[in-house]
Amino acid sequence: MEQRRLYHVQNLAFEIMDEMNAGSRLDNSVDLKHVVDHLSRAIGSLADPSGTYSLDYVEEKIAAAHYSVFQNEKKLACLKIKSPAVK
Repeated sequence: MEQRRLYHVQNLAFEIMDEMNAGSRLDNSVDLKHVVDHLSRAIGSLADPSGTYSLDYVEEKIAAAHYSVFQNEKKLACLKIKSPAVK
């Protein structure tokens, strides 16, 4: 089950990367500073030298970044986050 959750988080991150590198300019409503902040917090959690991380926290941060870019909650529905990633 955890592998499936990590696979979904990875796909969301790839979609963000693809959209940001697509050459098309993201509209001005996307605050890239917040997107980068959420992604770096997720990576920081995964890179913990002790090897412990909260998958819920990583999912929450990736979902928030994905929502900021795409404004679409449908792809986030399968994540087990407490509240929508509309932060």
